[in-house]
Amino acid sequence: MISITDLPALNASLNAVSALFLILGYFFIRTKQVNRHRAAMLAAFSTSILFLISYLVYHYHVGSKPFPGQGWIRSVYFMILISHVVLAATIAPLALATLNLAWKERFQTHRRLARWTLPLWLYVSLTGIVVYLMLYQIYG
Repeated sequence: MISITDLPALNASLNAVSALFLILGYFFIRTKQVNRHRAAMLAAFSTSILFLISYLVYHYHVGSKPFPGQGWIRSVYFMILISHVVLAATIAPLALATLNLAWKERFQTHRRLARWTLPLWLYVSLTGIVVYLMLYQIYG
């Protein structure tokens, strides 16, 4: 049985899986494997939704955890965290809009928006892992 204290590790794992699906989706579209691209991007989106649910459940029950590191690493942590949080709030509507454009088969507009969505989404997924490592593994 999974407990609340297991959720940060699960969240980091879901971020890693989402990042992997994003990279695969990019590879598939670059190699014109449209069906695989679609599957990978839907898997990335689904994984991100599972992450969001788990994240909200964890923080509802636990609240926030203060960063215990001191000195220069504290500044680095907060720079990563702030960029992560701001872009995470941005990526949700961007990902929805990008998926919606593909669903409506407006592929030219989908491609233009995806050029922004993909790197930002990938950054959010990867920095989520970094935040977890810094908060729960390295300094936790």
